Amino acid sequence: MARRPAPLAAIRLLVLDVDGVLTDGSLRYGPAGEQEKVFHVRDGYGIRALAAAGVTVAVISGRESAAVARRCAELGIGEVQQGVADKARALDALLARLKVPARECACVGDDTPDVPLLARAGLAIAVADAHADARRAAHRHTRLRGGAGAVREVCDWLLAARARRGR
Repeated sequence: MARRPAPLAAIRLLVLDVDGVLTDGSLRYGPAGEQEKVFHVRDGYGIRALAAAGVTVAVISGRESAAVARRCAELGIGEVQQGVADKARALDALLARLKVPARECACVGDDTPDVPLLARAGLAIAVADAHADARRAAHRHTRLRGGAGAVREVCDWLLAARARRGR
């Protein structure tokens, strides 16, 4: 990773992938074909705390899922884009709409489709069990795996940095 990461306290927007970041990446299908996803409750608490501190949280996912829509609604995440083929274009549009410079955006990913997001972010983060492509594109790596509290870990980093800065 050649580019210099943005300081944690400068982050105003946190963009999350879903499968492999907010979940463990498993896809479970029931007998009627319904899809089931499992989310970690601590990630949700971190997201709410970060939003309360003034950081916008967004989701950009390549897959579509009613479970994701429901979980994001429960957490108050208003910026949710699912079924996105071009994540970089979606991120660019989101940054423009929110008037947030890329330097003030952190993205969390776990696999090759997330590399374009990570490459644009001021702070690129890969979860502990991320694919090597995502790990190479990231400035930082979580200690915890996707779906096992990695998002809470990132939220805690950002909250601690804001507290140190008195924000």
